[in-house]
Amino acid sequence: MVVQICVGSSCHIKGSQDIVELLQAAIEEHNLEDEITLAGSFCVGKCNRIGVTVQVDDEVIVGVTKENFKEFFNDNILSKIR
Repeated sequence: MVVQICVGSSCHIKGSQDIVELLQAAIEEHNLEDEITLAGSFCVGKCNRIGVTVQVDDEVIVGVTKENFKEFFNDNILSKIR
């Protein structure tokens, strides 16, 4: 699975670095280092007023924040791996 976090200027301002750190920690916590590739990407054209845009394989998810990260991770990553 490839997870790309937008690091373009809009998402950077909205906390993409926080989302990267949360993803790294969650991947490590669930021992998924061999199953997930993290990558940065520039704007994918789905900017949202709130949160960061993340692409999981071919699916683009908008509005990822520190507050909804756990739900995002469970619904879009864990559920697809296990």
